[in-house]
Amino acid sequence: MKVFYAVLANSLVASVTNTFVWFAVTFWVFLQTRSVLATSVMAGIYFGTVALSGFFLGSLVDRYRKKIAMLMSSIGSLILYAAAFLLYIMAPKGAFTHDSSVYLWVLVLLTLFGAIIGNIRMIALSTAVTFLIEEDRRDKANGLVGSTNGTAFLISSFMSGFAVGYLGMFWTLVIAIGLMFLAILHLWTIPMKENEIVHTQEEPKTVDIKGTIKVINLIPGLFGLIFFNCFNNFLGGVFMSLMDAYGLSLVSVQVWGVLWGILSLGFILGGLVVAKKGLGKTPLKTLFYCNILMWFICIFFTIHSSIILLATGLFIYLCLIPVVEAAEQTIIQKAIPPERQGRVFGFTQSIEQAASPITAFMIGPIAQYFFIPFMTTGAGVDLIGDWFGTGMARGIALLFSVTGVIGFIVTILAMQSRAYKSLLALK
Repeated sequence: MKVFYAVLANSLVASVTNTFVWFAVTFWVFLQTRSVLATSVMAGIYFGTVALSGFFLGSLVDRYRKKIAMLMSSIGSLILYAAAFLLYIMAPKGAFTHDSSVYLWVLVLLTLFGAIIGNIRMIALSTAVTFLIEEDRRDKANGLVGSTNGTAFLISSFMSGFAVGYLGMFWTLVIAIGLMFLAILHLWTIPMKENEIVHTQEEPKTVDIKGTIKVINLIPGLFGLIFFNCFNNFLGGVFMSLMDAYGLSLVSVQVWGVLWGILSLGFILGGLVVAKKGLGKTPLKTLFYCNILMWFICIFFTIHSSIILLATGLFIYLCLIPVVEAAEQTIIQKAIPPERQGRVFGFTQSIEQAASPITAFMIGPIAQYFFIPFMTTGAGVDLIGDWFGTGMARGIALLFSVTGVIGFIVTILAMQSRAYKSLLALK
């Protein structure tokens, strides 16, 4: 456990650094260019790259010992951040002030890939739990991983705003380089004892998507779980796309920013509860019960125009996310051989993460051309406007409630499926 705690602390520093850099660059690009298009393109590139890279990064993790994979991740990030720093100090004056600047987009790509390479660590950490922790304690260890991710999000959220606002991009990159260098030095001293890497006789030298699919197919119901989570992320993209617009209709941008800093404590609390109590005898049931509660909350947390109702619902929702993630990780760690876990975790990351950006691009027009008019000048005003409210924000709120209803129904139906029953019978 001491080694696990050391690896966890080290991953926290690396995760904070990578998230801090990407958040800071996003804020900085908007302040430099005042271009919403630039930041939306950055978000699309980021989520798209995360989705596509999981296949490759998972294969990479399986080919090396986990400590080596983590070191490769941090060294790669360090090199890219250093390159971004050199570009920043060498670029001509005014090179980053317009969204068509080549200098700007090269710097964005350098920091983007520096952050993306950090995902190697997250995949490696999930697989390292398998050999560092006994099976009956892995659910609690996965809870700590979720709590660590929440802590990283919280710290980097505050750090990035203050760094860009008070220090500027020069010192932001200096801090990132320094933190990543310290993470590398510390990781080098951690004695991670791992068995020899096991390879199959016909181990491919390229990204082994076909072999990974074959392994997942050997576990009845596992593909069903992956696509169920993918569908949930597809629906979750509705909230990712429109939550800021809805929240800012209720409170000022300053209050909204502070509120999210407080709400992100939900990630930490949920992970700590799992670390303390575990996931129960059947992690799969825990995963589905949490999803039922999450979608039930989504039906009602915007039923009235209230920041207190919204904040309460969001906090409970965020508390449940690390529970769901820990449950999925625990199931995969139990079902998949250690030599294939990196590829499976990478595969699930790619499949599940691919859904959110697709929804993000689709849902804007749906809200703009149907739900908002429906609750502003359309039939919704007469049908439910007297108690639900009218206007742009109530159109978004109605879309949230409809999304919650769909998610709730799909979760109930999924619990009746053959895939669910097959995984439930897994010993």
